Amino acid sequence: MSAQPTSDRKKITTLTFRQRKEQGEPVTVLTAYDYATALAADRAGIDCLLVGDSLGMVVLGYENTLSVTMEDMLHHCKAVARGAKAPLLIGDMPFMSYQVSTQEAVRNAGRFLAEGGMDAVKLEGGREAASTAEAIVNVGIPALGHIGLTPQSVHKLGGYKAQGRTARAAHRLIDDALILEDAGCFAVVLEAIPDRVAELISRKLSIPTIGIGAGAGCDGQVLVSHDMLGLFDRFTPKFVKKYADMHGEMLRAFAEYKADVIARRFPAEAHVYPMPDDEWQALLAELEGEMELPLTR
Repeated sequence: MSAQPTSDRKKITTLTFRQRKEQGEPVTVLTAYDYATALAADRAGIDCLLVGDSLGMVVLGYENTLSVTMEDMLHHCKAVARGAKAPLLIGDMPFMSYQVSTQEAVRNAGRFLAEGGMDAVKLEGGREAASTAEAIVNVGIPALGHIGLTPQSVHKLGGYKAQGRTARAAHRLIDDALILEDAGCFAVVLEAIPDRVAELISRKLSIPTIGIGAGAGCDGQVLVSHDMLGLFDRFTPKFVKKYADMHGEMLRAFAEYKADVIARRFPAEAHVYPMPDDEWQALLAELEGEMELPLTR
């Protein structure tokens, strides 16, 4: 494998997202947190990679996303940017990196581009985040909105529950999506909302919607890579389709490795570096008398 990623694809941009919506062609998005995953996703033709704060749970082992820091995010963004060149790269703004003040939000958003190698940022919230999103966009940083189930508000929402299941709640989501569009967001993530509501929002907006647990009526789809690969075993959301069982495969491989080592089946002859017989005999001759035990010739 080449040390540097190669891709013949043109760079995906926020304009590409808009064009895909106009052409009725779905956008494909996955999360990525490291070089290897980013490289594979790029080679598979994935349009967009989100370095999500979900890394707090699936990579760092936190109970939720609230403990993730800017330093955590930038560290993983840099790795992803080294691995993927064609996809649009989006950094997820972590909890309290944009809620305290607009000035701090803009500064942190800028760090994702200047230090992390990202092309855009994502922030959670509807109308309450709109002015912040607008300020970020106004300095030239593309912003992706996120409404519905917003994990950073898990305590406020009372857990990881679907949103917009009543007429009133759904109407509010529609309004929030339109507000984010007016604020200048280039697209909006719709998470864990009824598919009919998501499709209605998608029709109302001129910008693309990216669904996760929001049905096929969205303009694109995103999944957490660790979920769809079966790498995260604590729980699997209803909306995830598992395309592999990598956790089970890792368990099998690790157990087989342990058994091979204990039985001295590994390393085998194929895994060692040979030494010419004449050099070995010369070494034994030099060491003769220096060893407490007789040397085997």
